[in-house]
Amino acid sequence: MDARSDRNAIPLAVDLDGTLIATDLLWEGLFILLKKNPLYIFLVPFWAAGGPARLKQAIAQRIDIDPASLPYREVLLCRLRTEHAEGRKIVLATGTPRKFADAIAVHLGIFDQVLATDGLANLTSGRKRASLIAAYGDGGFDYAGNSRHDLQVFDAARNAIVVAPDRHAARWQAAHGAETMPAPKPTLRTIVKMLRVHQWLKNSLIAVPMVLSHEYFNTDMIWQCLLAFVSFSAVASAIYILNDFFDLALDRKHLTKRNRPFASGALSIPFGLGAIAMLLAIGFGTGLFLSHEFLAVLGGYMVVTTAYSLSFKRMLLVDVLTLAGLYTIRVLAGAAATGVDVSFWLLAFSIFFFLSLALVKRFVELRTTAIPPGERIAGRGYRTEDQEIVAQAGMASAFSSALVLALYMDSVAVRELYPHPWLIWPLAPIVLYLTMRVWILARRNEMHDDPVVFIIRDWRSQIVVLIGAVMLVIGGW
Repeated sequence: MDARSDRNAIPLAVDLDGTLIATDLLWEGLFILLKKNPLYIFLVPFWAAGGPARLKQAIAQRIDIDPASLPYREVLLCRLRTEHAEGRKIVLATGTPRKFADAIAVHLGIFDQVLATDGLANLTSGRKRASLIAAYGDGGFDYAGNSRHDLQVFDAARNAIVVAPDRHAARWQAAHGAETMPAPKPTLRTIVKMLRVHQWLKNSLIAVPMVLSHEYFNTDMIWQCLLAFVSFSAVASAIYILNDFFDLALDRKHLTKRNRPFASGALSIPFGLGAIAMLLAIGFGTGLFLSHEFLAVLGGYMVVTTAYSLSFKRMLLVDVLTLAGLYTIRVLAGAAATGVDVSFWLLAFSIFFFLSLALVKRFVELRTTAIPPGERIAGRGYRTEDQEIVAQAGMASAFSSALVLALYMDSVAVRELYPHPWLIWPLAPIVLYLTMRVWILARRNEMHDDPVVFIIRDWRSQIVVLIGAVMLVIGGW
C-alpha cells in the first residue's frame, strides 16, 4: 500500500471554531442574539448556569448563521477539499451545536460525517476524544485542532495538525513535533484598524467651545481638552469594537468592511472584549480628572452609541439624527470639560451641519450598494428610491447650518465677543463650500471616506478651514 492509500484509509477529523474558521460561533451567536433582542442578556446567565451545552443550544435555537460568510482558513480548507476529492473520509468534529455544524457541512460539501454538540453533551476535549475513539479506535484517525481543548484529542490521534494554535496547543506542537499551520500574527496595523484611530479626528470637536471663547492660550483649558480627547477616543474605540461584533455578518458581505479585523478573523472576539474593558478603564479613568458634568456627558455618549449599534442604525432617519447628535455631544463634552458655556447658536449650527454630513454617508451607501428596487440596504432603513429625498434633506441641512451661522454673526453675542465682526462673515460661504463640495463629490461617486474625516484630511478643506480660523482669531482681537 502506498503512502496515499495508507493516508486515505485513516479518516481526518477537523475541529471547527478557531481551526476551520477563524472565529468562534458561540461568541458570534451570542452577539447575533443580542442584536436580535438585547433583553436576552438577562437569560444568558441562566443558560450558562446549565453548562456550556445548554448555553450553546439555547442560542442556536433562536438564531441562524450564514455559512457562506464565515472566515474560513483557506489553506486548511483547500487541503480538505483536495483530500476529500482523493477519496479520504473527512469528519467535522466540533463543540458547536449540531444545527450550525450541519449547516456548514452542507455548505462545504466535503464532510462524510458530522460529530457535534447535541442535547446537553458538549462535544469538546474528553467527550470529543471519546466519540472519535468509539468511531475509529485509538490512533485510528488524524485530527486538526487549535486550542487547549484539543490536547486530549491530539494525544489520541495518529497524527495531529495544529492550526493557528493558542499557547497551549503551540507548546504541545513543539513538544511532539506535530505538523502545524500557523496563522498570521496580528500587527500594529491590525490593532490600529481595530481601534479606528482615524475616527479619533472627530474628537477634535471637543476643542470647539474653548476656541470660540478665545481661550486658546489658556493652558488649563488646553490640558482639559487633551484629557477629554483621550477619554472620548478610548470610549469611542471601545464602542467601535462592540459595533463590529454586532455587525460581523453584515461586514463580511461588504466589499471593504469584510477586511476589518474581527470580520476577517484576524483578531478574536475574546481579544476584542479584553480591549473593550481596557479602553473603558482608560476612558473613564481619564475622565475622573475632569468634571462630573464631563463624566455624565461621556456616559450619555456611551449609552447613545450602544443604542445606535443595537437598534437606531436600522431605523429610517433616526440613524442620521442620532449621528448628528453624537457629533454635537462631542461639543458638549468639550464645554463640560473646560467649563465654557455653549450657546444655542453653536448647538443649532452643529445639529444642521452634522446632519448634512450624516446624510452624505447614507446617500453614498444608497449609490454604491446593489439592491433590487423596493428592498432595503442590509442593516439599514433605506431603499434605492430614497436617494433623492436623502440628497435634498442633506443639502437643505447644509444651507440651514449656513443660515444659522449668518444669523449668529448678526447677533448681539457676536458684537460683544468680536471687536471686528465683519471679519468673520466669510465663515458662512466657507461652510457652504465645505458641505456643497462634499455633496458634489458624493454624487460623482468620489466620496469614499466618512465625510467628517474627509474634511479633516482633504487639503482643500484644510485651507478653507485655516482661513476661517485665522479670521476668527483676527476678528476677536
